[in-house]
Amino acid sequence: MYCTQALMPVLTEDLLVTPADAALTVSATTGVMAVAILPVSVLSERFGRGRVILASVLSATLIGLLLPFAPGLSWLIAGRALQGLAIAGVPATGMAWLSQEVRSDHLPHAMGLYVAGNTVGGLLGRLIPAGVLQFADWRVALGVNMIFAFVCAVVTTVLLPKERNFRPKKLRLRSEITTMGRQWRSPRLAALFLVAFVFMGVFVSLYNFLGYRLTSVFGLPDSAVGAIFLLYLFGTLASARSGHKVMKLGRGRTMLLGSALALAGLLLVLTSNLWLVLIGVGVFTYGFFTVHSVASGWVGALAPESRGEASGMYLACYYLGSSLVGYASGHVMHAFSWGGLVGWLAALLVLGGGLVGYLLYHEQHSF
Repeated sequence: MYCTQALMPVLTEDLLVTPADAALTVSATTGVMAVAILPVSVLSERFGRGRVILASVLSATLIGLLLPFAPGLSWLIAGRALQGLAIAGVPATGMAWLSQEVRSDHLPHAMGLYVAGNTVGGLLGRLIPAGVLQFADWRVALGVNMIFAFVCAVVTTVLLPKERNFRPKKLRLRSEITTMGRQWRSPRLAALFLVAFVFMGVFVSLYNFLGYRLTSVFGLPDSAVGAIFLLYLFGTLASARSGHKVMKLGRGRTMLLGSALALAGLLLVLTSNLWLVLIGVGVFTYGFFTVHSVASGWVGALAPESRGEASGMYLACYYLGSSLVGYASGHVMHAFSWGGLVGWLAALLVLGGGLVGYLLYHEQHSF
C-alpha cells in the first residue's frame, strides 16, 4: 500500500513533479481506502469478514501488477486510487475479525501481533522497491514489489482460518448510519477516532518527506534512503510489547507514554547529525506504534455490539489522516522547508497528546 513512499524522490526526479504531487501516489490510495472502509465493513457484517479479506487481497495485488505500466503520474495515481478501493477490505475487517474470533483476555496481545504484522508488511513494501532501485528503475522496483504482494495474497487464501463466531446480519442502511453516528456521540470513541487521524497523519508525513531531507542534506543515494524503513522494526517491537504495557500501566498511560516518545523522536530529526536523526525516527516510530496498537484494541473494547462499524470508523479516520495530512504536509514543506514541516507535525502531536490525556482522565474516573 505504501510502496511508492520509498520511490517518491525518484518519481519527483523522473516525472518532473513536486514532492506534494509525488505524495499523491500515497494519498490517493489511503484517501479512497478511507472512504471505502465504512461501506466495506458494513458489507462484511452480511457476507463474512473472511470472504471480504480474501477478495480484497487478491484484487488489490492483481491491480498492483498493472501499475508499472502506467504511462505517467496521472495514470499511476488513478491506479493507486483503484488499488485503495480494492484493499479496503483488509483494514475494514481485520481488527473486527480478531475481536470476533479471539478470546477477550488474549485480545490485547493478538491485536499487538496484528499491528506488528502490519509493520513488517509495511517495512517489506518499502524495502523491496528501494532495494531494487540499486539495479533498475522505479517501474521494475514497483513490479517486483507487486509480485511479492501477490504471492502473499495467495498464501493468505490458503492459511486464513474459517470464521467460527460470525453471524450474518441483514443490511439495514438506516440502522448502520445510526450506529455510526452513535459512535461519534461516545466521547471516548470520538477521541480515539481523532487520535487515529492525527497520529497517522504525522507518521505518514514524516516518512513521506524524510527521504528528500536525507538526499539533499546528507547526500545519501536513493537506494540507501530506502534503508530508513528498517526503523519500522521499532514499530514491530512496540506493537508486540504494547499488550504487556497495557496490563501494567493501563491503556491511557501506555498511549500517553507513546505520545511523549513520538514527540521527543520527532524533535530529534531537526538536528544536522545523521545518527541523531536516525535515533529520532526510531524513537518516533516506537511511540507511534505504541499509540496505534493500544488505540485500535480499545475501540473494539468500547463497542462490543458494533465492533465492525467501530473498527471501520477508526480506520477510516486513520487513513483519512494519512491522505489529508500527508498531502498538506507536502505543501507545508514546500513553503516553510524542513523546519516548518517538523513544527507543523509537532503541533499536531501536541494536539494528539491532549486527546490521549482526555482518554486517560476518563479511564481513571470511570466506575
